[in-house]
Amino acid sequence: MRKIIHVDCDCFYAAIEMRDDPRLADRPLAVGGSADRRGVIATCNYEARAYGVRSAMSSRHALKLCPDLLIVKPRFDAYRAASREIQRIFRDYTDIIEPLSLDEAYLDVSDSTHFSGSATRIAQAIRQRVQEELHITVSAGVAPNKFLAKIASDWRKPNGLYVITPDQVEDFVAALPVSKLHGVGKVTADKLGRLGIGTCADLREWSKLALAREFGSFGERLWNLARGIDNRPVQVDSRRQSLSVENTYDHDLPDLAACLEQLPGLVEELHGRLARLDNSYRPDKPFVKVKFHDFTQTTLEQAGAGRDLESFKLLLSAAFARGARPVRLLGVGVRLIDLRGRHEQLELFER
Repeated sequence: MRKIIHVDCDCFYAAIEMRDDPRLADRPLAVGGSADRRGVIATCNYEARAYGVRSAMSSRHALKLCPDLLIVKPRFDAYRAASREIQRIFRDYTDIIEPLSLDEAYLDVSDSTHFSGSATRIAQAIRQRVQEELHITVSAGVAPNKFLAKIASDWRKPNGLYVITPDQVEDFVAALPVSKLHGVGKVTADKLGRLGIGTCADLREWSKLALAREFGSFGERLWNLARGIDNRPVQVDSRRQSLSVENTYDHDLPDLAACLEQLPGLVEELHGRLARLDNSYRPDKPFVKVKFHDFTQTTLEQAGAGRDLESFKLLLSAAFARGARPVRLLGVGVRLIDLRGRHEQLELFER
């Protein structure tokens, strides 16, 4: 049985801002783009969340919800530096680490000898050290697999620790709402609800074949998750091939003009995520993804095109023309070139 820890920093960017400028504490704070430039919220503190402000929300809408909200520009150098320090702490306990972003990661401590192999005590030690050394808080979840560890880390946020032991998996998962399952978005959750499936206990009443008929290949995944089964290993060296941002809209976008209106916010968020990449990657071809109201979708990329707003407008216009129907999801992204192996090869010739 594996021992997996999922560590997730609490409102990471905002926490760093409040740490570095204590005057920002105890007031609604967000990190993101300017409302005047159709900016998007990257993250916010819990004071702002009390007003309904959320990440990926437009800055203009966030200010309507919370007029006293202070929006500060992101400082990615500071966030990357803090992330490196957190990673250093992780490595004191295990080398099997899968970073998901600057502020969260999976750790496999199955074979760790620290604290007599207790994953719970390792998680406690990590949380304590991050707070003492970096003066921010993290939440952690401990479980036999990645799926449950990620859910557990969110169970007692902020600054919490939740443990799901192997003998607790059966009952914990049975009571779990299906909306908590990885990969179940609003559309799938609504479909499950129409089928009378609200919890994993309900889901267990369905056979694997019946779920496959309703949900295709995702049906088998649902069958496994409803039983707490997740055999994915912690990937020590998971290298990205692309980076993207996408959004599913509550109401279908009726035409190209409506789609183009949504583009600036998506592109700004993409640029923010690109700024967080380490220098072992180089952005390459931009692409757009369009999913129409009937769930058909298309992806269009172009070598040599820019990553500016105008270039994405041209790509989106061409992609929309392939279906010319109302749109439920838009995405923008770039393919990535992994420079790490290429750099090592160049050094052989330059010495």
